[in-house]
Amino acid sequence: MRFAAIICAMSTPHRSRLRPYRLLLGVGLLLCVAGPHAAVPPTGGLAATAPAASTAPDPVQARLLQAQLRALRPQRPGVTDLYVVGFAGDASEDVFRNETLYLRDLFAQRFDAEGRIVTLINHADNLGTHAYAPEASYEHLDATLRRIGQLMDRREDALLLFLTSHGTEQHELYLQFGPGEDAEYDTIAPQELRRLLDRAGIRNRIIVISACYSGGFVPALKTADTVVITAARRDRPSFGCGNTASATYFGRAWLIDALARTTDVVESYRLASAEISARERAEGEAPSYPQLYVGARIAPLLQRWRAQLKPVAAPAYPYPEPDTAAEPAPEADAAPQASGGGARDTPAAQHAAAPSRATARGAVETTGSPHAKSSAPAFSATSPR
Repeated sequence: MRFAAIICAMSTPHRSRLRPYRLLLGVGLLLCVAGPHAAVPPTGGLAATAPAASTAPDPVQARLLQAQLRALRPQRPGVTDLYVVGFAGDASEDVFRNETLYLRDLFAQRFDAEGRIVTLINHADNLGTHAYAPEASYEHLDATLRRIGQLMDRREDALLLFLTSHGTEQHELYLQFGPGEDAEYDTIAPQELRRLLDRAGIRNRIIVISACYSGGFVPALKTADTVVITAARRDRPSFGCGNTASATYFGRAWLIDALARTTDVVESYRLASAEISARERAEGEAPSYPQLYVGARIAPLLQRWRAQLKPVAAPAYPYPEPDTAAEPAPEADAAPQASGGGARDTPAAQHAAAPSRATARGAVETTGSPHAKSSAPAFSATSPR
């Protein structure tokens, strides 16, 4: 498919977003501020929703996405290029935006991905005419993956997809498009993510999911050419979301600490898992058990990619803890640029559950899937234990 066709497809809404009735907004959704990514009750408990409504294309968002996708560099013959996508799902908390912006800088500087990075961000400072990055939506992820699938050599290049948000007990990634309880929201299920990757034709995949219950994504994402790292086991929350920290437990352990020490993807998991386990024990939290899956064929490609890298230090994490200093907001003109850069399962920890969707829905097809536009569930500051 040509680039123009991808942009055209992106601007045509395939999914609408659910809007539950206001009386249901506060029902039992718990968000940990210092603890887990919000834990969410079963979706079946919130059955009433407003009728589905389509989302009109946003010209600002269309321009932002088109700019990032057009800026992506093609692959270099004979070089194992890494394409990177950062996806910050929940607009109501700073940690997801912080981690995604840092991912962009880290992989551009340390991992030779300059010109091959796309950041999709939901955050209160990334709205309307002041937006600096495309929103983190199903449609934008679809268009981004398809564009990368066009540009990369599917045999010698790889994708790193980093998704950070809340997760639900039904193993869905929670997306919230604004900061308030009236904000629209959506979810992405494991099979939906797998279909997007397959449809894009991306063979070599490193998928990192920082969310509660994110281990539930592993079965759907397994292939011989895939690495999957998740912040938590399928039945466990992970910790550190909320606006009292600058990064989640997993984001700090894997993105900030482990990747500053190693360029080995599997070793980064081991370092992060050990750090998270020690922190959870010290703080009296139940273990989240991060997870690792390594496909049987991907190790040689990862070795070739690492062999190309020059020794470059990781940039400093620019976001101070909110209780010690005011957190810097990204500059409006510093839009996250498209810059570049046998199988086994290992038990590891989970993020504290993210808000689950108010209304149950089954797996949605990648095209023509009705979603309802929905107000965001409300969360409390209570940590699920």
